[in-house]
Amino acid sequence: MNTNTTPWGFYGRQQELAQLRGILARQRWFFVQVAGRRRIGKTSLIQQALKQTGREQTLYIQIPDSDPTGVLSACNDYLQTFGLLQRVSSLGGLAQLIGELVSQGYVVALDEFQYFNRKSLFDFCSLLQAEVDKLSARADSVKGGLIVLGSLHAEMSALLEDRSAPLFNRTTDVLALDHLDIASLLELLQTHADTDPNRLLFLWNLFEGVPKFYRDAYEQGVLAADRPTLLKTLFFSSSSPLRGEADNWFLRELRGRYDMLLQYVARHPGCNNADIVAAISALSPQEGKQAGGYLKSLTERYRMVERRLPIFSSARARTGRYYICDNFLRSWLMALQRPVSAIHFRPESQLVAQADQLLMDAEGAALEELAGRIYEECSRKSVGNFPLSERIKGYWDRAGVEIDLVAVSESTRRIRFGTCKRNPAKLLASVPALRTAAAAFLAHHTHYAAWQVEYCAIAPHIPADIQAELQACGVNTQPLATLLAQLSS
Repeated sequence: MNTNTTPWGFYGRQQELAQLRGILARQRWFFVQVAGRRRIGKTSLIQQALKQTGREQTLYIQIPDSDPTGVLSACNDYLQTFGLLQRVSSLGGLAQLIGELVSQGYVVALDEFQYFNRKSLFDFCSLLQAEVDKLSARADSVKGGLIVLGSLHAEMSALLEDRSAPLFNRTTDVLALDHLDIASLLELLQTHADTDPNRLLFLWNLFEGVPKFYRDAYEQGVLAADRPTLLKTLFFSSSSPLRGEADNWFLRELRGRYDMLLQYVARHPGCNNADIVAAISALSPQEGKQAGGYLKSLTERYRMVERRLPIFSSARARTGRYYICDNFLRSWLMALQRPVSAIHFRPESQLVAQADQLLMDAEGAALEELAGRIYEECSRKSVGNFPLSERIKGYWDRAGVEIDLVAVSESTRRIRFGTCKRNPAKLLASVPALRTAAAAFLAHHTHYAAWQVEYCAIAPHIPADIQAELQACGVNTQPLATLLAQLSS
């Protein structure tokens, strides 16, 4: 039960909200696609825009992953919930009803629209196309519109962007929702918890910028709690809201495929193709033969895995390293899945401690990405003293050398190399390796030779004595609090 007396608000998304408000204010036919991962806030955005524009004639339907009978049953339930007398008995009837309601000025939202890419439901797209074309032909006299929401990029693209799809080129507007930015998370935490950098790093490593997960923690009264209490409440208790989240969405969508590969990449971030094939082949030779195809599907179709190439390499380069894209999925597979599954066989306190330690181990790499995101956001908002033109990710050479942060400022002809450590006591020891790696980088990329070279050290907190020693070595210290203060200014 939430103990915070401040009601949950609407955080971030001001640009997308303004765009959607503008669409609703046109008072003419629209067909909007809203895409983004599950729980990213698509429905909340629509609700907020409808509220602010005073649109009261609305119908929201969440499409189930089912056959036509299940879909029609769910649609009739939503019609009853929204006080509409009409009922549907076929997919064609559903398409016609949508056309009728929109003609009357309704805003109709179909959530999880990607399920219409299922073979048994695909005919609906042709039926809906006929209605959409009728509405488009008299767009100026139609005051309502259709919004389709989807959480799987490849499936939505197949329905709306593929040239052979019935609904190709029918949408009037497209909104793609990404994670909340860091400034929005700071606003959220300032309102309902605190902005301690260690809390931000812990939550960002776990939830990244998925607003629904932060709200789950708020509603359970643990957003401001210590780490073990939050993990226990959200994942280990019988009523934990996130206990089955990853399995029920990410892994269910894959229908049992790719599990072994995803688990390996989550537990070995930065692995290459050979590592993956060898590990999977050792457990299942047949699965090992299909690893290449699996990787292609996970990177291109589902966008669950990211392939990072050495900097300045061709997109066709054979070398590459693989990482889980989504923080929550990575944290689940790497740190939470096994302890949570063992809850009936081991003491809860031990399992929570085990999961917490695994998450801490991952927070070093998460800090690198978080710091880079803060750099990007500060530059985009013209705050701070480093106008970023490029953040070079994933530099490594044949010896496996990586640099935590490489920031480039074309306008000021400066390049900054950074070391990021969750434990500030490790910063000083990392400086020689940082300088060596930076020297190798500059020797290979000679067009930076005349630029000003800077070094920085980043950690959640950096004690004053360590800051003094780093600065004596010519390294700027950047505690997360200092970086975050720029976003809040």
